[in-house]
Amino acid sequence: MSSRSIYFIIFFCLFYPVYFLSYCQPTSLSRPKLVVGIVVDQMRWDYLYRYYNRYGNDGFKRLLNEGFSCENTFINYIPSYTAVGHSTIFTGSVPAIHGIVGNEWIDQTTGKSWYCTQDDSVNTVGAPGDAGKMSPHWLLATTITDELRLATQFQSRVVGVSLKDRAAILPAGHTPTAAFWLDDASGHFITSTYYMQDLPEWVKRFNAKNEPQHLMSKPWTTLYPIQSYTASTADNEPWEGKFPGEQTPTFPHPMPAIYAKDREALRYTPFGNTLTLDFARAAVEGYRLGRGTATDFLTINCASTDYVGHMYGPNSIEIEDTYLRLDRDLADFFHFLDQYVGKGNYLVFLTADHGAAHAIGFMQAHHLPAGFLQAGKITQALNAYLEQQFGVPKLVISLMNEHVNFNDKLIAEHQLNEDSLIQATIRFLRKQPGIEMAVDIRHIGDAPIPQPAKDMIINGYYAPRTGPIAIIPDPNWFNGHPGGTGTTHGLWNPYDTHIPLLFMGWHIPHGVTHQVVYMTDIAPTLAALLHIQMPNGCGGKPIIPVLGQ
Repeated sequence: MSSRSIYFIIFFCLFYPVYFLSYCQPTSLSRPKLVVGIVVDQMRWDYLYRYYNRYGNDGFKRLLNEGFSCENTFINYIPSYTAVGHSTIFTGSVPAIHGIVGNEWIDQTTGKSWYCTQDDSVNTVGAPGDAGKMSPHWLLATTITDELRLATQFQSRVVGVSLKDRAAILPAGHTPTAAFWLDDASGHFITSTYYMQDLPEWVKRFNAKNEPQHLMSKPWTTLYPIQSYTASTADNEPWEGKFPGEQTPTFPHPMPAIYAKDREALRYTPFGNTLTLDFARAAVEGYRLGRGTATDFLTINCASTDYVGHMYGPNSIEIEDTYLRLDRDLADFFHFLDQYVGKGNYLVFLTADHGAAHAIGFMQAHHLPAGFLQAGKITQALNAYLEQQFGVPKLVISLMNEHVNFNDKLIAEHQLNEDSLIQATIRFLRKQPGIEMAVDIRHIGDAPIPQPAKDMIINGYYAPRTGPIAIIPDPNWFNGHPGGTGTTHGLWNPYDTHIPLLFMGWHIPHGVTHQVVYMTDIAPTLAALLHIQMPNGCGGKPIIPVLGQ
């Protein structure tokens, strides 16, 4: 073989693979124009199917029939509360890492209670009062929205929207363009000086329309004939809550009179979701999201589902009507995105921050085990018991977030033995009705607790903000008073932790997976789709089928 032939073979072997790969690879990185993350507050997974036959084709059904559904998505920590859920979705980490252990918590050093987005160093923008003294100050990890901003040298615009401050602030992260939430007193969307010194003109124009007043100017009646609500119980059940002034929890609810006396009432109707999605649409137009040179990100929390659920419970006509109306609102919003950004140009995902238990009255009426765990009475009795044992009153501050929060100052002042105190507390708690487990978290590895609950306790424990004893109530027992109405959430059980997760739009295949995935997997899946770094506390894994692989 000639030397020329040998050189040709060497050249071909060295450079042809490079040429081939460069030819086959895209010349530029592909990303969606806009990512929209929708978190439906207190949405149980089964709501996708309980009302499926009543949904239209363009809301929840569009997500299911065009997008990709992760049917067995679970929360992997406790407590399952709003602030924790939003933080976990967008950081991909758990409370033990991102630090948001509840909507509020007890500082274990000082004994002081803190709200999850409270920030006294900033001021309200857009209304008088302290409703805007908020920021992501307490969140320890970055979010997927932060990472998108970092990856694009802050060219991406990130906006968070919710009725709730925490549900607008925590998903938007530390570095967003803006976050907005509702001030009940003024009926306006506001923000804080953490983000800006004055509201943008488009927000002022939106607020000037006084949409809350218009939405509450008519009674809340059912969207369809009330006799068609066969997925729900009767309209007048003793376990359902009432608006102030109502004699019964029944339709029609006289919203004009109620709203005139209580501006917070809007939140407890489906019209709070309508307002939120209308404002989200205004945000897309106001910031021209999806029309810039970099991928933008809009986070939306539909919070009224949570307020209605707390008041009436999962089996009420009110909650069914709320989801049927939300289905219509989502359909309108997706249609808007199709027109403004372009169908196929945006990526949307929908999930929930937590689920909810059945109302205790509903369970008991059907001979199912359930009961109220009276945390206040237990705390009072526990303090009396510990005073007998150790001679010091009020050693326990609260049972907040299903943890025993001790008064560490008193313990130090009286030089009490912490091990003895913890063991005495556990002995007392294990004898209380409705408490299934009480465990010393310091020695949880040796505790006889089923593995799922054990892992969830560990994932939810951040020592500076969490008490050293975790409490696990019996199934469908939760904090409240006998005869109480509505429902709540916060525990490890599937009714609180099995949530929907759907992806739709840009590069998302149509399909379904029944493999178990976790809330912590959402952020790394988005990172993989966007080709950006995972958040810095992320412990989840990409959901491979969503990536089309």
